Amino acid sequence: MEAPDPGLPNSGSTAALAEQLFAQKPEAELLYLAQNAARYPPAVGAAAMAELRRRDLLPEAGTPAVAVPETHETWPELIGHLLRGLFIPSRRFLATPLLLDLNLLVFGLMVFSGVSASDPTGRELVGWGSNVSGLTLHGEPWRLLTSLFVHAGLSHLLLNMCSLWLLGLLVEDRVGPLRLAVVYLASGVGGGLASLWWHSNGINSVGASGAIFGLYGFLLALLVSKKLVLDKSDRRAMLGLVLYLVISNLLSGLTGNIDNAAHLGGLLTGLLVAGPLAMPGLKSANNSKVQ
Repeated sequence: MEAPDPGLPNSGSTAALAEQLFAQKPEAELLYLAQNAARYPPAVGAAAMAELRRRDLLPEAGTPAVAVPETHETWPELIGHLLRGLFIPSRRFLATPLLLDLNLLVFGLMVFSGVSASDPTGRELVGWGSNVSGLTLHGEPWRLLTSLFVHAGLSHLLLNMCSLWLLGLLVEDRVGPLRLAVVYLASGVGGGLASLWWHSNGINSVGASGAIFGLYGFLLALLVSKKLVLDKSDRRAMLGLVLYLVISNLLSGLTGNIDNAAHLGGLLTGLLVAGPLAMPGLKSANNSKVQ
């Protein structure tokens, strides 16, 4: 087990300082510190326990444990909870549901306006804000952002949204909604710029996968730098999974109408922004390219 930095000096810490420092720590780290209090000065274990009690994750000292009756949720209830967690922002997950909702809203508006849900034309994609060389580089740079929320059909949308859901929840729970949103948007813009640079003959590109690859890059940086509190086996397993997903997606992009330049640009951007963002204290015609 890799021991996290407890964040407190060995002596001379005040209760106020301990409370302020430990209030910023994620639940997983607090639980680890509480379970391994013997490895640290007594004040560390005490502060971790106090913060867990403040978050109602442990009973107050001296309070007898109350048996909680076991409940069994039905399948409709489970599906309802899942959907609410997916699309309704909460205190724990804010950015991921909002990004999902915005992508779905844009696609819904496109279909409602008469755009084909399965095979929109290049001209229609341009009308909704795709990243097209002749416009983005000539007075319409905002297309670098709008193209992230435009998708070339329902299957394209669902594939990207499944990836955003899984990666978004994983990353947001560890770095917070603001950092997730910054990584997502910055990586999307970085991927769009890379696409414009690589496709010198012109490009008409849409989709969120440049931004999603940025989340891959950000997560890779967190794993390699050991910013995530995980034991060695969990860290290696997650690192192997992320590398597999990145490589398999890039290889699949070699066949078909996929914009791998945007993928690589997003991935690189995610890796680059991980340094400053992971500091302590975080919580066409029809041949259009798709990301």
